[in-house]
Order: sequence, then C-alpha cells, then structure tokens
Amino acid sequence: MPANQKITPCLWFDGNAEDAIEFYLSVFKDSKVLEITHWGKSDPEKEGKVLIAKFQLAGEEYLALNGGPQFRFTEAVSLTVDCTNQEEIDYYWEKLTADGGEPGPCGWLKDKFGLSWQIVPSLIMEMLQDKDVDRSTRVMNALMDMHKLEIAELQRAYDAG
Repeated sequence: MPANQKITPCLWFDGNAEDAIEFYLSVFKDSKVLEITHWGKSDPEKEGKVLIAKFQLAGEEYLALNGGPQFRFTEAVSLTVDCTNQEEIDYYWEKLTADGGEPGPCGWLKDKFGLSWQIVPSLIMEMLQDKDVDRSTRVMNALMDMHKLEIAELQRAYDAG
C-alpha cells in the first residue's frame, strides 16, 4: 500500500464500478480491492450494491464511485501507463482495448468503460526533451502518425539524420 498517497483519483461509474474494478485488477499486477462501501437504506433500490470501492492498480490507489449516468469520462483526464518495453506496450494496448475499447492516436486509447489511457514507453520523455531539436522533432512526428506506439519506430526516428 502506498505509504503516503495524498491524492487519490476517484473514477465515476454508472452502476458498473464492480465490473470495472474486476477488469482493471485482471489487467494490472500488484492490484487489489482495499475497501468496499455499500449503499444503505437511504436508497432502497440500491441498498446492498456498491457505492464506493477503494482499490489499487500496480500499487497506486483509486476510488470507484457508482454515481449514476450524470457524468461520463472524457479525454480531458487520462491514466498513463509507463512501459519499459514493446511487450508491455502490446500487452496493455491489447488488454485495455479489448471488448469494446477504442484505439486512439499517439498512444492513447479508451477502455470499454470509456476511461482514457496513455500507453507509453519509459524513454519517450527523454527522446522528446532531447537538446537536439531535430531529434525530438522527428520523434514527435513519428509519434503523431501512430496509434499504438512502436518503440523501434520511435528509436529509428530518434537515430535518423
């Protein structure tokens, strides 16, 4: 458990928080449900169903709230998965786009619950921040043409010239 996680993202779901948590736990190692709060007698239709659940994904805590249909996820907020190699990128891309997820540009995707993710290689920031502007520009141009990021293609762009 994080020793001192001061900020915990809360994800708003429309009655399917349990399904989402189960899905995320199947995708990410070092993940588990920490606490579950159920609806009480204040809403007889929902009594006994999950209201809020606290869970960990890869050791980071999140809350899931069964809030209702009022709000939906947008691309304005996304979760970034830092990947050390192409195998990890391929794994997370495949798992998170499965069963109705949607690939997006530049390493972004939406999962079947509509939550946006960025599946990126660890080395991307180093490449994009290179003091050699030509190198970083080539990498950015290559990245902009991709959906799922391909480390070998990014490295070729970085090394070209």
